Amino acid sequence: MTAPRWNRLVLGRPLAAAAFLAVGLLLVIPEAPPIPSRSVWTAGLWLLGLPLLYRTLRGMLRGRFAADLVAGLAVITAIVLGHPFAGLVIVLMQTGGEALEHYAERRASAAVRALEADAPREAHRLEGERVVDVPAEAVAVGDRILVRPGEMVPCDGLVESGTSQVDVARITGEPVPLRAAPGDTLRSGSLVMEGALVLRVTALSRESLYARIVELVRTAQASKAPLQRLADRYAVWFTPVTLAVATLAYALSGDPDRVLAVLVVATPCPLILATPVAIIGGINRAARRQVIVRHGGALEALATVDTAVFDKTGTLTVGRPEVSEVQAVPPFGEDDVLRLAGTVEQGSGHLLARTLVAAAHHRGLKLGKPAGVTEAAGRGVSGMVGRQRIVVGALTLIEELAPEAVAALHALHDAGPALRAYVTVDGRPAGSVTYADRLRSNAAEVVSRLRALGLERIALLSGDHAENVAAVAGAVGIDEVAADLLPEDKVRQVRRLTQAGRRVLMVGDGINDAPALSSSTVGLALGAHGGGIVAEAADVVLLVDDLQRVAEAVAIGRRTIRIARQSIGVGLGLSGLAMLVAAAGYIPPTVGALLQEGIDVAVILNALRASRG
Repeated sequence: MTAPRWNRLVLGRPLAAAAFLAVGLLLVIPEAPPIPSRSVWTAGLWLLGLPLLYRTLRGMLRGRFAADLVAGLAVITAIVLGHPFAGLVIVLMQTGGEALEHYAERRASAAVRALEADAPREAHRLEGERVVDVPAEAVAVGDRILVRPGEMVPCDGLVESGTSQVDVARITGEPVPLRAAPGDTLRSGSLVMEGALVLRVTALSRESLYARIVELVRTAQASKAPLQRLADRYAVWFTPVTLAVATLAYALSGDPDRVLAVLVVATPCPLILATPVAIIGGINRAARRQVIVRHGGALEALATVDTAVFDKTGTLTVGRPEVSEVQAVPPFGEDDVLRLAGTVEQGSGHLLARTLVAAAHHRGLKLGKPAGVTEAAGRGVSGMVGRQRIVVGALTLIEELAPEAVAALHALHDAGPALRAYVTVDGRPAGSVTYADRLRSNAAEVVSRLRALGLERIALLSGDHAENVAAVAGAVGIDEVAADLLPEDKVRQVRRLTQAGRRVLMVGDGINDAPALSSSTVGLALGAHGGGIVAEAADVVLLVDDLQRVAEAVAIGRRTIRIARQSIGVGLGLSGLAMLVAAAGYIPPTVGALLQEGIDVAVILNALRASRG
């Protein structure tokens, strides 16, 4: 059955029930044609009630004894005792609740399909001097393959020849490209940016890292336990109480109409209606804050999370390298270093070059026009600024073009994993420029607010080096840290928490976070960064690059479920009171059905508060 047809069927059932009720009521009018309204209601009850009973029975056979059970018993009793109006009212409420739930229901996630669609399909295998295009699956361990600029590495491999900048954001989440040279290992899913590379394959395509990411997302989504509906948790105790009261009423009176009256007024329409109405309201309220909750179960789960797990790069940080420090070697000053380096870097399209130029403009420095700019792929640039020859780049480039300056530049910093460009002027050391990912200004505030909302544990998981991760964690107030993680490592960390009984909110932004997002209780993606795949793998997506919305999403979830519980409590209380009166014989089935309608209206009006604020 196609999705559009299913939508029409789900929405058409309550409309059909309402139509049968309305037509029957019109036929009660004396001037109406002599067609018994009872016949119309009976036809509607049989046509719509039997499919409802079938779905309830199917749920029971699957072990689901939920809020639908009492409604099913009420329909059966109405058919047996010949009270079609009361039975049809129950059908209306039941199918209406199903339609509301369907409206808030989860869309089928396309995460795995999106990942697989992006996977490299073809490899350029080297056979002697020839380049032969073959399916990626046909490449064997030990084969030599050519990866051209703009192509994704199809299999894990060792670089034999060539140098290039390589985008590894899909794998580690880190935004700064790496320089690949002979002897380096590249993972499948990495994107070659400049210069062709020849790799010796070390893993089959189906066993490579990118394939493992796809499989991690698939298995995480398949094994993710379905959330028990809020209504079903209340039905666990309300349904047995209803059946006990109905049995007692019949035992004391012998009147089967009392049984039907009890079942009608006790039909848990507050359970069936309150939660989907409140959840739809909560989803709409979140959407107004540009927080997209992809299904109602995610909103229920947000209300119960007690642990938050954050990715670092692009999540707690802005995800872009920026100039964090400029060091100068006298007689040059910091502005001299930034102005001269920025002038030459105008001739490069590299990400770090654009960052350096932006930093120079931010300081108000006037950049001139460079001449004779030459770019060494992945290592830096050199060129003339006036009569001075400027070199900006890695120490390997400095060693080649200005070897006398290496010792002085190397002495500027302790050894460490920081990303730097070194600057020389006419072969003399001028200084260095250090790049770092900047912490979001509100990251610490968000962590603090999540703790105020009741989240007991907050952890930071990252593929970055331990030193950088620890610095970010300390700045935002997170004590639990794990670094140098691959995507499967993040999944293991998240599963360890969920298996320990924690309800985990995972917050990430990159494709490498997709498996962990799928494995968590609730996955929340900063969709403005990660794009379609990471958004599809998540349950909640932020459309704006604002970390504060993470805490807002949790707060909306908690408020929505609190309102749903209030509505359920009031509705069940009124239904319970009416059930006792019906058991005593003071409420006939038809009146009971109308009374239940009044309770439903009160429940719906209260649940609608979830959409306000």
